[in-house]
Amino acid sequence: MTGAQIVVEALKKEGVKHIFGYPGGSVLPLFDVLYDAPVEFILTRHEQGAVHAADGYARSTGRVGVCIATSGPGATNLVTGIATAYMDSIPLVCITGQVKTHLIGNDAFQEADTTGITRPITKYNYLVKDIKELGPTIKEAFHCASTGRPGPVVIDLPVDITLQKMDFHYQNKVSMRGYKPVTQGHPLQIKKASDLIAKSRKPVIYAGGGVIISGAHKELKKLAEKCQIPVTMTLMGLGGFPQDHELSLAMLGMHGTVFANLAIQNSDLIIAVGARFDDRVTGKIEAFAPHAKIIHIDIDPSAISKNVDVDVPIVGDAKSILQELNKMVKKPEIKDWIKQVKTWKKDFPLKYQTGGKLKPQYVIEKIYEVTKGEAIITTEVGQNQMWSAHWYKYTRPRTFLSSGGLGTMGYGFPAAIGAKVGNPEKIVIDIAGDGSIQMNIQELATAVTGKIPVIIAILNNGCLGMVRQWQELFYKERYSYTCLKSPDFVEIAKAYGAIGIKVTKKTEVVPALKKALKSKTKPVVINFMVEEFENVFPMVPAGEAIDRMIGGMA
Repeated sequence: MTGAQIVVEALKKEGVKHIFGYPGGSVLPLFDVLYDAPVEFILTRHEQGAVHAADGYARSTGRVGVCIATSGPGATNLVTGIATAYMDSIPLVCITGQVKTHLIGNDAFQEADTTGITRPITKYNYLVKDIKELGPTIKEAFHCASTGRPGPVVIDLPVDITLQKMDFHYQNKVSMRGYKPVTQGHPLQIKKASDLIAKSRKPVIYAGGGVIISGAHKELKKLAEKCQIPVTMTLMGLGGFPQDHELSLAMLGMHGTVFANLAIQNSDLIIAVGARFDDRVTGKIEAFAPHAKIIHIDIDPSAISKNVDVDVPIVGDAKSILQELNKMVKKPEIKDWIKQVKTWKKDFPLKYQTGGKLKPQYVIEKIYEVTKGEAIITTEVGQNQMWSAHWYKYTRPRTFLSSGGLGTMGYGFPAAIGAKVGNPEKIVIDIAGDGSIQMNIQELATAVTGKIPVIIAILNNGCLGMVRQWQELFYKERYSYTCLKSPDFVEIAKAYGAIGIKVTKKTEVVPALKKALKSKTKPVVINFMVEEFENVFPMVPAGEAIDRMIGGMA
């Protein structure tokens, strides 16, 4: 086989059914083989669209996402998406073309040091210089990307390697020296955690994206119900615990609910599962949960005590650790605590003013009602992201896809395409802003030509909403370059061959959504003209403790 044939055969052996990407000179041998391959290739209109689509595919299915780009600018266009996946622990294998091996380092046409550029934002990366390394490299890449704490892996592939030939037999086993992720938690540490829970009087479970990655949502629910402990989630953890459950505190942190933040700050025990105590959750680190002991369950030992010192660290897979914990844990005496938490939930509900122009929160509430909570929701970044987190109730894992750690504008739409490819039977809706949707709006061509019927709900407020909100609150309303003159999104949709709908009034929201849901082959863009100066509340100002919130407090 040629190197190109080896790549495609290895991808087939790994069970790859879909690949996202964009061709170019250094990957032409590979694309020539893909022409006849039993794999569905989704041609995006930009490499960033390809990597975000692979990311959305991975988040929504739990499988490794795969994308291909050419050398030089093709590879560098993947960088933002690779960093997005790295920050959120998403399993990707990104194959990039490279100039011939003897030209590497000579500033050849479309050459870039892809391994050097991506090393800080990948779990691992490879530069293949010998065709004999190609098969084992691909096997290792999939193993590394999908085990332990998942993440993106880059394989940089010189064009001459793809043209060389060798006898090929794909290995079934993989062993990477120095890479042995610990999955089983230490029994003594689990026993310590069980004892702490039994003695606690004000416990809170703090669930992150690791709950979803490990498939631990059922075990988490069992722990919460057995001990009657309230559960709050990070942005990445949404869907890891049903938000319609009586023990749910929804999201915590900078734009979290008041009751979640009050519960954390007044707790005596935090049980952190698959979360990393990032700054958007903790706020002022010295003032975070001042009275609480902390149990931290995470598969990545480097994440434990990285930002917040913990009392009981447990390294391993969240699912297996929670299974063991559930066998021995005893319900603590916390009736007074549950009563207090219920009071906070009653006193500080999420709310917004309903008068005046069309409100973005109302639009998302109606999306939830019309889809009956069954949709996969992707988001862009900013106000649309926070409103989506608050006003759509996520009851199952892998139904909320958003760029958490990196905060990547332009993520949501291509991610929605990837999610729909991986879940063709599901409704997939990208909730976007009029600023972020323009970052990758060219992917309308991908959705139209591929007959991928995603819905793009643009909350059009005529500005870069979250930045404008900060300027209003902290920069004396000096709106420096945040007001947009956006194009007619309905006409843009039509030009691409998609369906475009404009909504200006409440009464038009539900009919527009129902019309969009009837489309089985075309993407639909709904341009919701919403209140320009609507803000996301509650909000913790930068540098403050998370119980020092503005908006939403009585």
